[in-house]
Amino acid sequence: MSRRVVITGMGAVTPLGVGADKLWEGVKANRLGFSYIDSFDSERTGIKIAGVVRDLDETEYYGVEGCFDKKEAKRMDGFTKFAVIAAHEALTDAGSDFSDIDPYRAGVIVGSGIGGIDLTLNEHSKYLEKGPGRISAFYVPMMISNMAAGTISMKTGFRGANFDITTACATGTHSIGEAFRKIKDGYLDVCIAGGTESTREEFTYAAFANMKALTKSGDLERCSVPFDKERSGFVLSEGSGILILEEYEHAKARGAKIYAEVAGYGATCDGYHMTSPMPTGEAAGMGMTLAMQEAGLSPSDIDYINAHGTSTGLNDKYETAAIKNAFGEEAYRVKINSTKSMIGHLLGAAGAVEAIVTAKSVQEGLIHATVGYKVPDEECDLDYCVNGNVEQEVRAALSNSLGFGGHNATLCFRKATD
Repeated sequence: MSRRVVITGMGAVTPLGVGADKLWEGVKANRLGFSYIDSFDSERTGIKIAGVVRDLDETEYYGVEGCFDKKEAKRMDGFTKFAVIAAHEALTDAGSDFSDIDPYRAGVIVGSGIGGIDLTLNEHSKYLEKGPGRISAFYVPMMISNMAAGTISMKTGFRGANFDITTACATGTHSIGEAFRKIKDGYLDVCIAGGTESTREEFTYAAFANMKALTKSGDLERCSVPFDKERSGFVLSEGSGILILEEYEHAKARGAKIYAEVAGYGATCDGYHMTSPMPTGEAAGMGMTLAMQEAGLSPSDIDYINAHGTSTGLNDKYETAAIKNAFGEEAYRVKINSTKSMIGHLLGAAGAVEAIVTAKSVQEGLIHATVGYKVPDEECDLDYCVNGNVEQEVRAALSNSLGFGGHNATLCFRKATD
């Protein structure tokens, strides 16, 4: 059995605001979601800038059906709250609670790269200062990274496949890809899928900084500059992206709004290094090829790639090599951009948020600019949309994610036609 899968709902919590519309309007306007760190003394780590969710008032969701009340909020870590809010928005956007579907054919696949790390740090401090008896009884269920998916199930009544994928920066993309396969292969009819992340503790920033992954730039306009020769690391960000994936005939029968079709998914592993991508780009390139093959498309059919594009020295040149591996001479024609140039790196949520942007690009025929780019790099010599937004038909597009551990994931989207 092979069935078509479409996107019928979207929800997002990002440094550009709460809501998928704010995300999309923000990237179209080339607005930056960066701000100076104020949750700890940035002089200690040298990391000055982050992509923090600033305009979320959780009290606005108290008592809202499908969200949480004040008591529940105290028993949820930030990554779970972000996911619940984004899932609520996505279901509202989809215009259905899917009560007509057998609940065991409605799933939730939502991942997190690091789960409740801030909570872990805070509870560990209590343990050291006051002893083991002061660790919260809710610590474990609040901290574990599968709790976002579990909580969404409790709020929606979806009782089908429910799990958390953790593949570092590829988490969100893998989650959507696996949800796509569950529906395509007939195991589910609808699935809430995506990624979520929340961290503001100095410890996490220091850990990434000590491995030379984060930028120490203090310039809000030049802190995240993917594919630019002066790139110096990524901006650590937080948020959530959630998609409603639905079997096409069911969506069509209920008259659902359809953003795009999920047509292919490729997953590979470099098997090369803990943090560095494979220099040749062979495995990541194969992930793109597999996604195109499943969609029945060739490189000449792809108009746009939403790159992983982290603004790190190794990722951007090796991802460029990967695109060349997969596309050959077509690599110089296809439009490429990095949403991280405006919102930074949301870790486990990155791929899901970027999937939203990619699907909207297919729907509206607009490819946003890679913002902040100034200095060309001879090792990054493709078309990264550095001169502004590009308005053109997007027949099909890829969205790439490359995670620590060598995890590669690519989604292929195309216009949904009868």
